[in-house]
Amino acid sequence: MYEPIRTKSVHSMADDAGFPHRSREEELDIQLAGHLAALLAVTDELRALTPSADLDDAAEQLAHQVARLRGGTLPPRSSVAAAILPHSSTRGRGPLPHLSALHQRAHALAGRALVVAASRADTAAAILAAGRMDAHADATRLVGAP
Repeated sequence: MYEPIRTKSVHSMADDAGFPHRSREEELDIQLAGHLAALLAVTDELRALTPSADLDDAAEQLAHQVARLRGGTLPPRSSVAAAILPHSSTRGRGPLPHLSALHQRAHALAGRALVVAASRADTAAAILAAGRMDAHADATRLVGAP
């Protein structure tokens, strides 16, 4: 009455040894590199709006960590922020209105990176992320949260 199943189950095909699997460490490396690359993009935007030696140093350290996690591939750097700089003049009205939001975004990204770095026991990335969290928290207080 029933015809026998002649093809492999979808589940047994997924367990095929020929299928490339990533280890937990590789997945965490990819995730950490993504968070640090996003933090680098926000840092580059902040550098364009408010140049400082601290942000320059942070951007270099972030780029180094992303390259390390990606096997030596340097992350793309943001050039859009430099292009919008002339149009975002304050004209004596105080700080840029979205500066606080950028610092808050950077703080959140650094927090995510810290969680993943701690999970994979990456001390260098964890120290960098914690330092960036502190720096952006201080900057948010100085600029004034909306």
